[in-house]
Amino acid sequence: MAIAHMMLDFGLSSGYQPSTMSVTVLLATTTPATSTHQDQIYSTLRQWITVGRFLPGERLKIRTVAADMGVGQMPVRAALQRLSAEGALVNIPNAGVAVPRLSAPEFDDLLQMRMLLEGEAAERGCLRLEPAQVAQMQRWSEEMDAALQAGDSKRYLDINENFHVLLYKAAGSPLLFQLIDTLWLRAGPISNRLFDTPEASAVLNDAHDDLVRALAQRDSSAVRRAIERDIFVAGQFLRTSCMDKKRQ
Repeated sequence: MAIAHMMLDFGLSSGYQPSTMSVTVLLATTTPATSTHQDQIYSTLRQWITVGRFLPGERLKIRTVAADMGVGQMPVRAALQRLSAEGALVNIPNAGVAVPRLSAPEFDDLLQMRMLLEGEAAERGCLRLEPAQVAQMQRWSEEMDAALQAGDSKRYLDINENFHVLLYKAAGSPLLFQLIDTLWLRAGPISNRLFDTPEASAVLNDAHDDLVRALAQRDSSAVRRAIERDIFVAGQFLRTSCMDKKRQ
């Protein structure tokens, strides 16, 4: 999350839109090596969206994305179409695809779903983490404090993602983690607005500190509350930042 992301805690332009037939033919004739290459490109683009590399409403040009990645346009086009089918991108008539914008009701719904699912994963994961993993999360919490004090938002978000992924995967439910990952994908484009509010850095890691203390005591209910607070607090900063942006 992370959420990053928080992690956290809470686009693509081309006139070409592959038809169902063209996608079917491409899949039917793809070699395993090519398929792996395409999967890597898809995974990279998905990660870029999740960590907020692209902004809401931004149109992504296939040629530009391909150049940034140092790859050909065809696998990029296929990856973008796949992400569009997942709802991570939206099709714009005669203009390719773009990163979707979230309305206020959509943002609130996303926030509530994150609190619900991530709270569940955290509560389950608390009882399944190994002592060494709890110690690692403690170190990460300290590193996030240091990153905030240094004003290094990128490092904070990177560590934050690792922090949440470790806890949620410990829950032992691939389906639950997949659902959470889908929500992160929707929240990602606004995650880079988290630090627009100067006051955010002073409180963003408070819930993480509470969480690691609860983990040490194996208090799963307290872990759940800490995760929910983590997401809620970050969400309020994001909401304020995004609303202010719309007024400008």
